[in-house]
Amino acid sequence: MKNINFLFVLIFGLSLGLTSCEDFLEENVKDQVSVDYIYNSPAGLEVGVNALYNQMRFYNLPSGDNSDLWANVFFMVATDLGLHRTWNTPYGTGHNPQSYTGSKWIQGYKIIDRCSAIITSARTIKMDENAKKRLVAQARVIRGELYLDLKQMYGGILIDTIPTTPQNINDPVEYKVASDADVYRLIDADLDYAIANLPFKVDPGRYGQGVARHIRGKSALWQEDWTEAAAQFDAIINDGTHGLVALVDVWGQNANHKESLFTYQKDFLLGPEDGLAGGGGSWLSSVFTHRTYELNANELIQDVAYGGQALGWFYPNNYLKSLYDQANDLRFKTYYYSDNYQDYKINVPGNPKFGQPITNPAIAAPNGNYRAWHWSLKKYHDTEKLPMTSNSYKDYMYYRLAETYLLASEAHHNLGNDTKALAYLNKVRRRGYTGNPESTVTTFDLTAWTLNNYLDESARELAFENNRWFLLKRLGLLVERQNLYFRSSPSGTISGEVPLKMTPAMVNMPIPQSQIDLMGKPEGFNVGYN
Repeated sequence: MKNINFLFVLIFGLSLGLTSCEDFLEENVKDQVSVDYIYNSPAGLEVGVNALYNQMRFYNLPSGDNSDLWANVFFMVATDLGLHRTWNTPYGTGHNPQSYTGSKWIQGYKIIDRCSAIITSARTIKMDENAKKRLVAQARVIRGELYLDLKQMYGGILIDTIPTTPQNINDPVEYKVASDADVYRLIDADLDYAIANLPFKVDPGRYGQGVARHIRGKSALWQEDWTEAAAQFDAIINDGTHGLVALVDVWGQNANHKESLFTYQKDFLLGPEDGLAGGGGSWLSSVFTHRTYELNANELIQDVAYGGQALGWFYPNNYLKSLYDQANDLRFKTYYYSDNYQDYKINVPGNPKFGQPITNPAIAAPNGNYRAWHWSLKKYHDTEKLPMTSNSYKDYMYYRLAETYLLASEAHHNLGNDTKALAYLNKVRRRGYTGNPESTVTTFDLTAWTLNNYLDESARELAFENNRWFLLKRLGLLVERQNLYFRSSPSGTISGEVPLKMTPAMVNMPIPQSQIDLMGKPEGFNVGYN
């Protein structure tokens, strides 16, 4: 099948302002990199791979307030663990092909096309074979990751490995839903190549064997290939390159620690736009944080320690809160801003009670004004974010070993090895209760592996990390669990909480209608949507 070239505005340049070397250009372009250079030289091949990382950072961590941010936040919050206050409403009237953002679909296929261009062109580039294989392996991890993303999100998708070129852009194309077997065959082939050609130890912000195996294991879980999944996860755990870190360091200011399988790199001095090496400012640190400084202007001003500039658009819900042993599980106060008002001190200079606990917010904010005061997420807290901005340049850990342990636990349970499944599950749990990743304290260990125990521990450890939606969908529980526990509070108050209805069709995200129309409205896409 020829490439799905009309699905996006053709961009031969990735993020470096690439252009072609056509004869009609009379001037030498000095601030751009030619396509010929990218796809026909060793140095150019490396530039092309570097640009893929920039594109992926935009795909998963865009700057500012826009539909690209919403495309990512949705999967973090629209689960059984979330509470919506304002901004975009999950599963609302805009959740349809005509209105819902097409960011993931469109950006995903753009990057896939450029991955395929790099993979294809590398075959004819003469350079050190090991160096070439390592570059191609990075492009193939990204392509495999994106196809798995699209498959998980949309269900019925297109696959193609032929890059768009000036010579084939107008070729006829047949658009049809790829079979599950074909999709997973492509994903697994890309990831297996990467595993064979990437080392475990890589520089921060680079794909290594660990993340390739992690994604490969996830693909195996979707195919219910428990043996393959367990083998991939065990290989990461047993290698020793990655390891759990102290609880206080997991979401600390340094995201490039041993637990990280992959972290997106941010740098204000090399930014501050998505197309530049340092990237633009992310709003994640503000999206999930309550605005304590609105409680009482005489007692509180914006303080980085309390989250700084905050938006309070989404929060963890009471169901998630009920899953924590609040007295003993250290994650409750490490991963979340406290909901005990006495933990917040008056910080207005000149206030005679400076440094003392703030006034009871139940008095300052009757009926629990959620915007100003609610139990909220601290994972993306940025101690270096300026007080009066939502922009954060903190590095963003996207894959981490704690999830590997939990997924490995599931795989081994399905292989009938509950001894190992519990050992992995309790490894993460012990760290949660003691703060120590090497703890041998068994006081709070789970003694039986059940689906509920597994899902609850996964929620406690990984909430709001872009995995819950996909886990529940894979297990066939997404609609049931979301309808039971997800809440919306348009009024931003306790009394205003209401459930939001998720229909069975919504387990597959809506492909933009504009893309469906461009494809000629083929069958098999957006099944269940009007």
